[in-house]
Amino acid sequence: MREILFLAHRVPWPPDRGDKIRSFHILKKLQSMAPVHVGAFADDARDLECAEAERAGLASLHAELRNKPQWFSGIEALASGKPVSLTSFGSKAMQDWVDERLASGVISHIFVFSGQMAQYVPAGFDGQFIMDFVDVDSAKFESYAGEGNPLMRWVHGREGKKLADFEVEIAKRADASLFVSEAEAALFRERSGAGNVAALGNGIDTAFYDPAARFNKLHPVFPDPLIVFTGQMDYRPNIEAVSDFARNAMPAIRKVHPETTFAIVGRNPTPAVVALSALPGVQVTGAVDDVRSWLSGADVVVAPLRIARGIQNKVLEAMAMAKPVVASTAAAEGIDAVAGEHLLVGHDVSDEAAKVSALLSDTDERLRLGAAARAYVIAHYGWDMQLAPLDALMEAGAVK
Repeated sequence: MREILFLAHRVPWPPDRGDKIRSFHILKKLQSMAPVHVGAFADDARDLECAEAERAGLASLHAELRNKPQWFSGIEALASGKPVSLTSFGSKAMQDWVDERLASGVISHIFVFSGQMAQYVPAGFDGQFIMDFVDVDSAKFESYAGEGNPLMRWVHGREGKKLADFEVEIAKRADASLFVSEAEAALFRERSGAGNVAALGNGIDTAFYDPAARFNKLHPVFPDPLIVFTGQMDYRPNIEAVSDFARNAMPAIRKVHPETTFAIVGRNPTPAVVALSALPGVQVTGAVDDVRSWLSGADVVVAPLRIARGIQNKVLEAMAMAKPVVASTAAAEGIDAVAGEHLLVGHDVSDEAAKVSALLSDTDERLRLGAAARAYVIAHYGWDMQLAPLDALMEAGAVK
């Protein structure tokens, strides 16, 4: 192995959201193997600054602010026949930088994080090409196509079909195609027929997400009980999850526990999310300094996602903080834990409300479930353990 080219749709720094946490730890692992060149997009000026601060530890860096309007990406997609997911991340400057790195002759491996970035890998690359799709994105858009107005159903249906074709094409070229869970890997094998597919799970920093660690506690202390949801609040599945829970679960919960507060914790809440704060017992925090403060203060953490792909970091974080978690079937699917022993799984919003209410009435069960959750995460979800297969994979360059 000579040098590695690492391409990501978001700069891995700071690792403060699910996709960036995964890419951050994978990059650290790759840096232990060989010099790494990083090409990635930044969402804002802060991310650009964080990327520049990491330049000294890299063989080279191209961090580019992604500010292409979505409407323009849509026009490009229609004109080119490509999915919007690709045109949104299309950049001549990025392609020129990648071409320059490859022309230097030092790159023996390309590791691509997220399907949008595979467009930068030339078909003629003769080194090892590892593709981390993370999730089956095309399936997500296909699920969106079943709802909404006719125009958006068409848009999402087109995106799902175009993206699925692209995923199959890339999987044929890649030496290995990785997904965040075996469930996602199995789904992709079924959809694509690809054989070079494997699961590479997410981990959790259990020293950081530790209820005994030092971090600021909530002030003022909320009246008991407190239910918490964490996540990026301009992400559609999160928006739909908290809207459903706030409108349909909270009234039932507050009938039994009238003082209950539901805190929606995460950056960039959309107007629709902010509007939920008008509902009884619902608070929208926006960005917070340290999500551990809110997890620590929670009596129950919920993950009521109706659409979820792969492993939900929010669930692992709450479990590591020794909190009882009530997750939807979709949110729990990628986590190899036992329902009823390490977390509770609600089959619909009514079931979630009932399980949360029962936990709020049973302190001993909350403590038991939280302790079991943390012990399970420590035993099974350390980053070193989850990423150990990368050693052989980068060396062999193919799934065996």
